[in-house]
Amino acid sequence: MQWNKAPGRAPPPPSDPQSYVADTRPEPKDLSHHLSRATKTRQASFIKQFYKYFQIPGIGQLAGGLPNNYYFPFDTLEAKVARPDRWQPTPNKPVDPSADGDPDELDGVKRRVAGLGMGAKGSPLNQPEDSITVPHTTQQKDPLKKIDLSTALQYGTAQGYPPLYYFIRQFTQQNLHPNCPYKGGPEVILTCGNTDGFSKVLQALTNEWSEEKDWIRDKEGLLVEEFAYMNAIQGAKPRGMNIAPVKMDDEGMIAEGKGGLRDVLENWDEKMGKRPHLMYTVTMGQNPTSGVLSLQRRREIYALCSQYDIIIVEDDPYWYLQFPTSTAVNTTTTSHPANQSFNPDISILANGEPRPEGWKSSGYAFLDSLVPSFISIDTDGRVIRLDTFSKTVAPGCRLGWISAQPALVERILRITETTTQQPSGFVQSLIAELVLGPDHEGLNDPLGAHPLKGGKGGLPTGQGWKADGWVRWLEGLRGNYERRMKLMCSTLDEGRHLIKSGRRNSLSTAINPSSSAAAEDEEDQDEEWAVIETTPLYSFDWPVGGMFIWLRINFESHPLYSLYKKTAQLPRLSRALWIFWTRKPHLVLVSPGSIFSPTDAIREQEGWKFFRLCFAAIDEEDLVPTSKRLARGVRDFWRIRDKGTIEGLLEEDEQGTMVEGGGGVEGENGLVQVIGPC
Repeated sequence: MQWNKAPGRAPPPPSDPQSYVADTRPEPKDLSHHLSRATKTRQASFIKQFYKYFQIPGIGQLAGGLPNNYYFPFDTLEAKVARPDRWQPTPNKPVDPSADGDPDELDGVKRRVAGLGMGAKGSPLNQPEDSITVPHTTQQKDPLKKIDLSTALQYGTAQGYPPLYYFIRQFTQQNLHPNCPYKGGPEVILTCGNTDGFSKVLQALTNEWSEEKDWIRDKEGLLVEEFAYMNAIQGAKPRGMNIAPVKMDDEGMIAEGKGGLRDVLENWDEKMGKRPHLMYTVTMGQNPTSGVLSLQRRREIYALCSQYDIIIVEDDPYWYLQFPTSTAVNTTTTSHPANQSFNPDISILANGEPRPEGWKSSGYAFLDSLVPSFISIDTDGRVIRLDTFSKTVAPGCRLGWISAQPALVERILRITETTTQQPSGFVQSLIAELVLGPDHEGLNDPLGAHPLKGGKGGLPTGQGWKADGWVRWLEGLRGNYERRMKLMCSTLDEGRHLIKSGRRNSLSTAINPSSSAAAEDEEDQDEEWAVIETTPLYSFDWPVGGMFIWLRINFESHPLYSLYKKTAQLPRLSRALWIFWTRKPHLVLVSPGSIFSPTDAIREQEGWKFFRLCFAAIDEEDLVPTSKRLARGVRDFWRIRDKGTIEGLLEEDEQGTMVEGGGGVEGENGLVQVIGPC
């Protein structure tokens, strides 16, 4: 099977003696003083310590309390799967859009989505596919290569299923973070998704605080963005932590200036508790604002974290969704004539930044084009990165991994041994078989180099995707989401303004009222002139990453703005718009910015001005019509001049009723339940 692969192959696995090069990088810093009291005292699981002996050939296993694997009710696991090249990639470099907005491309997308019904030829479920099989038992002796149900469904090590753990570790060190500056690079441990990963990080690095039992001086804090993913906030608050928001711009968290990281740290009021030693941030496709933190900004933030001894938790489910198209639309960083410094020969990242000279290649042009993780500049070993399969395979996998310096991963491993133990064996074996294939010899096996023994991977030959196929899959996903993003942004761009047109008497008529009626009639058309007034309704930047558009509504131009401002009730006007959208004929559900506000002050002062729109989940054929209904809903809302109409919407919603019946969403808590933890 051949497909359009990015140039380069993944480096050979560490077990290849020819690949050995002395690692002269410095060791990461000892950060054990950050560990919680409970985490410092954790010991290795006595039961888990036996597991390494289970793999000794010929050993009679009488030690563990494992059920007999032949009594599992599953003989095989089989699935139909996509091919790595199912979706078409988009360019890695920012490409300036044409002056007319590239209508041919957009029209092509619109024509294509018209035929995406379930039975249509263009349907996502009507594409070339292959099958994978996880057998009950293989004869493979090496646990790093053995993929079968007899091992995957059995109790296992907390690091993760060995074949999948091996792939993720190698891919992380050699392809995702080849420029990690500390010795050995990051270690990994598999998790049940990023929510699980962050929960374990909180357990490892923070002590619970109680107002009834503890001194205020012992209260710990968490640094977050001004608008943040609230599941993380809700995980920290019950532990008694202060939530310390940091100001943002279009990239994300800012380092300098009022409300920036330095300002927050230098002016920390110790009457509130300890200065925070932990930061939670989504740096690529920030949720909800979709910013991508530049490498330069990362260096500024990292320098402050090093100075103030702060551990950075980088949650990056959208790391591969970086959109060069938006960089070209929002800036003049590419070949635009206004940019006199543009050099087409310089390698640039998706956000338009030059790629640092002398950096190692990942082996893939696509990966090299992405803005890198904090891990790439982590000289101290103070970055903990959370990765997930939720956005690359499916959220229901509940599968991800943590990357960090080995000493921190070892402590998280101890937590995992007595909590989740490891993710689902069903999921791990399916992903391992898909990517690695049966009896794999590493990430770079030539197709057909080894005979298959029982299993079947994700290609027609029965081999697995390998690193080449996995990266090609990610490229295609980025292409699909980038095209969706362009379609929604282009549609919303058309409805940014409320346009009013009319006619007014000319100035000459106004100052010559003595003109005869006949003359006025004769010159009527010449003496009046058309007037077009435009009122900006909303604004947004094209997202440089992620799955969202962060929409700011210009409520200042609404006819009832002054009335609600006088009574300090502007959030009610915002909520009324949200309700109005859900009514016929608009029927659009969006996420209010208030649910991403980490403090009450931000919610009341800023959060109500924004709404988050997700272009990822909606069926593609509904993307444009829904976007148009949303824009039309704003225009119609601006035509409401009676406060009673606004209050009627709010009262109706508070009573839990909906137009046309059908029981409504009960407030923002209900909305969070509807949209899920995304």
